[in-house]
Amino acid sequence: MASSTERHLNGLNSHEHQNHEVDLKHQAKCSPTFMDNFAVNSPTGEMNATESFIHHAMEIILEDAVKKATDVREKVCEWRSPEQLKELLDLELRDKGESESRVLQYCRDAIKYSVKTTHPRFFNQLYAGMDPYSMVGSFITEAITTSLYTYEVAPVFTLMEDTLLRKMIEMIGWDEGGDGIFNPGGSMSNMYAVNLARYRYCPDIKEVGLFAAKRLVILTSQEGHYSISKGAALLGIGTKNVYIVSSDKRGKMIPSALEEKIKLAKSEGAVPFMVNATAGTTVLGAFDPIEEIADICEKYNLWLHVDACWGGAALMSKKHKHLLKGIHRVNSVAWNLHKMLMVPLQCSAFLVRDKTSLLQHCHSARATYLFQQDKFYDVSYDTGDKSVQCGRKPDAFKFWLMWKALGTTQLEQIVDRAIAMARYLAQEIKKREEFQLVIEPEYSNVCFWYIPPSLRSVPHGPERWKKLHTVAPVVKERMMKKGSMMIGYQAHGDKPNFFRMVVISPQVSREDLNFVLDEIHNLGQDL
Repeated sequence: MASSTERHLNGLNSHEHQNHEVDLKHQAKCSPTFMDNFAVNSPTGEMNATESFIHHAMEIILEDAVKKATDVREKVCEWRSPEQLKELLDLELRDKGESESRVLQYCRDAIKYSVKTTHPRFFNQLYAGMDPYSMVGSFITEAITTSLYTYEVAPVFTLMEDTLLRKMIEMIGWDEGGDGIFNPGGSMSNMYAVNLARYRYCPDIKEVGLFAAKRLVILTSQEGHYSISKGAALLGIGTKNVYIVSSDKRGKMIPSALEEKIKLAKSEGAVPFMVNATAGTTVLGAFDPIEEIADICEKYNLWLHVDACWGGAALMSKKHKHLLKGIHRVNSVAWNLHKMLMVPLQCSAFLVRDKTSLLQHCHSARATYLFQQDKFYDVSYDTGDKSVQCGRKPDAFKFWLMWKALGTTQLEQIVDRAIAMARYLAQEIKKREEFQLVIEPEYSNVCFWYIPPSLRSVPHGPERWKKLHTVAPVVKERMMKKGSMMIGYQAHGDKPNFFRMVVISPQVSREDLNFVLDEIHNLGQDL
């Protein structure tokens, strides 16, 4: 039987009901309720003011961070020293909020004095350029502000991540499928590999800790990324238990040297459990011989991880995927989409060939306030317990949206064009007496020396190397202060400082590459 309250409500006609709601709202406004000196009747802030600020801020972003930042006629950076920048920027945080006009000016300043990594003449890092679709995807994920730990709070993005991981697993060549997760950066992906490999070898370590295992050893090449050593330190394995394997002159791991180091570790009573191979080294852009390394790992039952953070994009290319020949045989792969494929930072995938829920078993904590097993939907879509994080950004959406807009064919063209442009640059370098290649590029890393006039007649030897070592830092300083372009440099082994230029963006033209060589000469010819 209906209660008296229900009968009363049912008896109200629509007009009376509307009046009743209006009266309640009016009463709420006229009679504010306070809790701890705060009125709790209505939210704080005006939506009109919020929308106005966002509208004006977006105008600044489009003009300064998109249009100007990608204009070759603009500077790559407005360089200022830390002391000068502290004077220019109002960095102080105050008790009271400031006006919209002041806050918008802070937005302009932040863009103005930041390095424009989307500029066609930014070649300093393993990421560059701008893709409009993934950038919009980034805006959307920031605006929605959700976390990718459960389907209930991120239903759309959960399905998109799953779709993208399946597609990437297919491209690696794991015909029987696999598993994976997006996480914050390639270093974290490599650390996932270390943790997962260790768990596979010694599952008890999750509960008992390091006391459950013998002295464990990781093997990686001298060209491998430093995140492997960082991971060893973070996970308690120890950096001295990362054995460095020699590489050849092209920067590739030497398989015979790997087997020697495995035997050495065993002779010392240690337990080698993982090999880290690299597909696209940071400096030379070298690809380790995965097939031969896989043979050795199978022989000794070692987990084989491939750090393809940089070179994984070659899998998109029919012409260049041979660089990763044998990758279908490995246990795990790290692949950064924010590098060659230009997805906004950060967008990093960790992929595993395992189909036994190893990621879940290794990292799960089964938090009952998030991962309840009696939910009203399929809880297999609650992927957050695979992660070492709790909150996790839906980074996969950025690449999913880009892939939808461009298609596989255009993604392939991005990779093919970048490598072609790098080869064009190498060809031009060989034509000029003032430049010398360090090594023929295998990927889109181009490493070279600038030889100023004063050194061209100096015979090869220690004295020439010593003087040449000082050239790149001076030229780099001058280009930064001028703002004309940005290119990295470093020493490498016994080689003196050289420029490492990374070609990525489709906006880079032949004229930009010719400009780089001309500009370096103009900046360094007096040295």
